[in-house]
Amino acid sequence: MLVFFKERLAFLSVPKTGTTAYETALAPRADLVISEPPMLKHAPVYRYNRFIRPMFLKVCDTELELMAVMREPISWLGSWYRYRQRPFMQGKPNATFDVSFDEFILAYMKGKKPGFADVGSQLNFMAAQPNGTGITHYFRYENQDRLKGFLEQRLDVTLDLKQENVSPQMDLHLSPEIEQRFKRKFADEFALYDSIE
Repeated sequence: MLVFFKERLAFLSVPKTGTTAYETALAPRADLVISEPPMLKHAPVYRYNRFIRPMFLKVCDTELELMAVMREPISWLGSWYRYRQRPFMQGKPNATFDVSFDEFILAYMKGKKPGFADVGSQLNFMAAQPNGTGITHYFRYENQDRLKGFLEQRLDVTLDLKQENVSPQMDLHLSPEIEQRFKRKFADEFALYDSIE
């Protein structure tokens, strides 16, 4: 998470959406950088609302706008699937080495997900809170030009981004039947993604 106080902006770090590269590029410019531990680096809206927002509201009498990046839902899960096949995952219970992508998606669709498919939800991460706290600025992972342009204009910077934390490349194929089931079950996720420019 990155906070830019003067610009009244907090950049929430949705996992697997390329935010580490922005964190590296913008950390020297940010007023607050939370890069560890992961549960704070990747604090969703509800955690921001509970812990970070009150600090700025009570101490500085300031409300920040929130921004977040969303990835196309199947691509997002594909990134998690590939991430859990990195060499350091060998022998760990959450590894996906012996699981096909179809099996991974089917496991993700279960009410009680097995550990290897328990990766959260972008929709839940960005869910608005009862007090109105929510994402002000949404960006698609697949439209980096819009995201980069917004940050450069808002923060008056020129960004030189380097790829970081990249999952292994592999051809992922999801069977049409499972893809249709997934899209039906997570229609709200796709609706939010489709609403973003």
